[in-house]
Amino acid sequence: MRVVYSFFVILYFWTVKIASLFNKKALLWVKGRKNGLEEIALELDHEASYVWFHCASLGEFEQGRPVIEKFRQENPDIKIVLTFYSPSGYEVRKDYPLVDHVFYMPLDTTDNARLFVEYVNPRMAVFVKYEYWFNHLDALHKKNIPVVFISSIFRPTQMFFRWWGGWFRKQLKRITYFFVQDKQSRDLLYGIGINNVVVSGDTRFDRVFEISQDPSHFEIAETFIQGSVIFMAGSTWPADEELIVPFINKYEGEMKFIIVPHEIHEKDIKKLKKDINKTVVTYSQYPVKSFKDAQVLIIDQMGMLSSLYQYASLAYIGGGFGKGIHNTLEAAAFGMPVLFGPNYEKFAEAKDMVAFGCAFPVKDKEQFFHVSEKLISDYNVLKEASDIARQYIIMKRGATNTILVFLNTIINPGNFKHKSMEMLNMN
Repeated sequence: MRVVYSFFVILYFWTVKIASLFNKKALLWVKGRKNGLEEIALELDHEASYVWFHCASLGEFEQGRPVIEKFRQENPDIKIVLTFYSPSGYEVRKDYPLVDHVFYMPLDTTDNARLFVEYVNPRMAVFVKYEYWFNHLDALHKKNIPVVFISSIFRPTQMFFRWWGGWFRKQLKRITYFFVQDKQSRDLLYGIGINNVVVSGDTRFDRVFEISQDPSHFEIAETFIQGSVIFMAGSTWPADEELIVPFINKYEGEMKFIIVPHEIHEKDIKKLKKDINKTVVTYSQYPVKSFKDAQVLIIDQMGMLSSLYQYASLAYIGGGFGKGIHNTLEAAAFGMPVLFGPNYEKFAEAKDMVAFGCAFPVKDKEQFFHVSEKLISDYNVLKEASDIARQYIIMKRGATNTILVFLNTIINPGNFKHKSMEMLNMN
């Protein structure tokens, strides 16, 4: 089965390489791995002690960031290697100052995996949420290196739980420990004979709470806002904008709007500006004369969204008319009710927020108009939902500390305490 798996890995590589001829992201993926192992071998200090953290992309990095930063704080003598699979993570965080090295993860072939693990020789490997690269996991297993998955989530439809998934189940059983987000994930693992599991929750709650306590400030955005009430639309796709744009065009009050597209393409932003019949500016246009008096601001730069929510009173989160909604917790951390499209069932936090009354799924333009107008027009309704959102984030914090107890135990087994065992057994 490993031969079959490795064949599909190689097939995937050539598919991406062909795509790189006309896709910028695929080109970065290919270029980033060119001579990658040679660079890793030259850059590493082979006398140092390393821990390896791996994230698929930027979202998983933000999820794992509280653990990385607290681990660094508590273990200053251990160096950290951080790897990414996707260019969207690597390109943004390649200069992240709180780790010692940032690399693309090598393609998951048996030779690449063996060499990477040999070069890094980590005392421990930590994978954030998912990314089951079985040749790398096999190389770690052969060298008896502990492997921990954090903020993991499992669903019955995954290959591990299908009748034909025996080989994949065997690979999971080699993992040292799983810290999962919910009881369903724990029970699924229990059902296939994996008991080294703790329901720790999701480290994203710790991360978004941290951001809300010390957000970045943007003078340009504040110049646009000028004390106005703000409706934020974050991580939007064209399908989301089909709801948002008519609402903006219809709205007659003094509220202003900020739109943060999920992907920034010049032609799409031009279309968005053309479709909106109010004064629109983009972030990069500052300081045009119309900036202060504009009613709509489009953010055409990356990396701002999580802190921009501090300026808003209500948010729409994109993605719910596609594969699934984007991060709702960043907005909720600032005490913000959120709206999103109908595809949210895979996201436990979204289902929780809907049940608690601080999130509102909408299936079409009419429902979006109705819910938005209700929240905007009734301060008491808006405030109640806002308070619930803030309390939900506070209630769900704490996964980072639970995970750190275990990671520190692996690195420093002599410091293990009975109280720590009690914490890990709290399922």
